[in-house]
Amino acid sequence: MNISDYKKIISERMGDYRFNHSVNVAKEAKKLARRYGGDEEKAEIAGILHDITKEMPKEQQLQIIIDSGIILDNVQLHAPKLWHGMSGSIVVRDELGIDDEDILNAIRYHTTGRAGMSLLEKIIFTADFTSEERTYSGVATMRKKSKKSLEEAMLYGYQFTFKDLSKRQLAIHPDEVACYNEIVLQISQTKGKNK
Repeated sequence: MNISDYKKIISERMGDYRFNHSVNVAKEAKKLARRYGGDEEKAEIAGILHDITKEMPKEQQLQIIIDSGIILDNVQLHAPKLWHGMSGSIVVRDELGIDDEDILNAIRYHTTGRAGMSLLEKIIFTADFTSEERTYSGVATMRKKSKKSLEEAMLYGYQFTFKDLSKRQLAIHPDEVACYNEIVLQISQTKGKNK
């Protein structure tokens, strides 16, 4: 299958806004891959498919996750917004036959991130925040940072997310905290070496 096939598949699974977002994430992911020396084809595929189950009923997403043997932790169990990454990676693997672990992980962790992310995972995480149709306050800063450093863009994205979640008194998943801490420590070590 090629990118046109994947576009056709997702167009049947989502509304116009989500389809447009997915196309834009694929475009942005390809650009970021080119900038940072990643695999452009894999970035485009992961970008177009990252939200494949986003508009699927929550009960159906949960069933896909349970049937696959993934055991949700307490935060995930109470945060249905996180389910589409997990269910999406399973659907992409089982229904579309994509077995590339990097693509599957980029889809699975595009919302939370995690410690030890690959370049492709960072690209999809960032592209999802910076895609063309995004208009949230701070998106221009996020886009600017993404041109300088994926890690700096991700930190900015986490600051935005943590502020929003804490304001709404929602739990922050440990994967998000682990990724944030890892990046902060890497950046501070790099700055320390440059002094």
